[in-house]
Amino acid sequence: MRSTLNAKDQKRRPQGTPYRRPQRDPVRVLAFEALRAVDERDAYANLVLPGLLRAAEREAAAKGREFDRRDAALATELVYGTLRHQGTYDAVLAACVDRPLREVDPPVLDVLALGAHQLLATRIPPHAAVSATVDLARVVLGEGRARFVNAVLRRVAAQDLAGWLGQVAPSYDEDAEQHLAVVHSHPRWIVSALWDALGGGRAGIEDLLTADNERPEVTLVARPGRSTAAEVAASLPDGATEPGRWSPYAVRLAEGGDPAAVEAVREGRAGVQDEGSQLVAAALAAVPVEGRDEWWLDGCAGPGGKAALLAGLAAGRGARLVAAEKQPHRARLVARSLAGNPGPYQVVVADGTHPAWAPGSFDRVLVDVPCTGLGALRRRPEARWRRREADVPGFAPLQRGLLTEALRAVRAGGVVGYATCSPHPAETRAVVEDVLAREPGAEWIDARPFMPDVPSLGPGPDLQLWPHLHGTDAMYLALLRRTTP
Repeated sequence: MRSTLNAKDQKRRPQGTPYRRPQRDPVRVLAFEALRAVDERDAYANLVLPGLLRAAEREAAAKGREFDRRDAALATELVYGTLRHQGTYDAVLAACVDRPLREVDPPVLDVLALGAHQLLATRIPPHAAVSATVDLARVVLGEGRARFVNAVLRRVAAQDLAGWLGQVAPSYDEDAEQHLAVVHSHPRWIVSALWDALGGGRAGIEDLLTADNERPEVTLVARPGRSTAAEVAASLPDGATEPGRWSPYAVRLAEGGDPAAVEAVREGRAGVQDEGSQLVAAALAAVPVEGRDEWWLDGCAGPGGKAALLAGLAAGRGARLVAAEKQPHRARLVARSLAGNPGPYQVVVADGTHPAWAPGSFDRVLVDVPCTGLGALRRRPEARWRRREADVPGFAPLQRGLLTEALRAVRAGGVVGYATCSPHPAETRAVVEDVLAREPGAEWIDARPFMPDVPSLGPGPDLQLWPHLHGTDAMYLALLRRTTP
């Protein structure tokens, strides 16, 4: 992300210059504050933005004004659009600024990026986009920096996005990866990693990168034993929901739908969960096991979405889920998600690499391991700018350790699901192959039959979901059966 804030520009307005009081636009000020939180505190937009929106609503109400859904929608678009396309906008701004971007103060870059997004990717008229952004700069940066913002954005406004891409991106034939990186606003190393994982030619990778930059749907999960997808949908007005594409527990909210307004979500009978995550948990539950099927383990349970779905499925069969989470604050989130489950369950604070249970204790085990999160860039666009290629091998020991202990925790005949929200080959198949080579008595199960209605899952025996093919996060799943004690 961008570097720390420098001292503010203290230049004074030249004598005789006409003065116009800047208009404080609460929507754009909110968007700027969200970008600063992401940059300065490594906050995630999906966590910081709801609080800022609620504060804006309270402030407007106290002043006798309204901060309505259109204001919230515009603020959300400005924040997420700017973060998703930051790489493209930085390339454009670099061509419009007379010094390296690293020498421009981060708050100024945030304002410039907000202006570039309005100019290049929205239907806001160019003169209005420049004027509103310069007013924002005058409010949050001061007069001197506002003049700089004005000059730069007028240069940006000289061309549309296609014209700028033709200037700042190399041609595909000259440098395919860098072309895709600039056009689709992903770091080059991520483009390379995703292309390796996906395989194929240009069309597939462009479709994937395009999908990464689209706003994801809000998907709910009806928690078994507490509600059904039909009940959740029936509780909302006609046209407010659509069925899930693949998961029988999924309900998709119409654009702009607020999950906090859904009674089943407020009561814990449903939750917000990507359909890919639902499919992974359901697939593990669907694998036949011989004999006992009484004890299930979620070995990396925080923050609790998959655990809540597994607990409901386990309860329906008379089984008990143990949800283990290393971090106490995340374990509390798991307990909150599981509260009200119809059957018995247990939440424990435990490290899956140093288990608190005896070998062979469980019939089913899920480990959704920590990873780079490259499969969820639609939801957390800032992650693409935080992650570095050097981060990938740093996860490997933990991923291998969790899978190794999961295989030891399951009894002979039991099943383990290894899942990760990353399609990077080093975090998926390479981990499974390495552990199987060192851990005797386990074998692959073809995972694809346990997502029977989902197409294009790969050659097997593991499977990979994709945003552009399935409308889900890029979840990976390998299913393994313990063959010997």
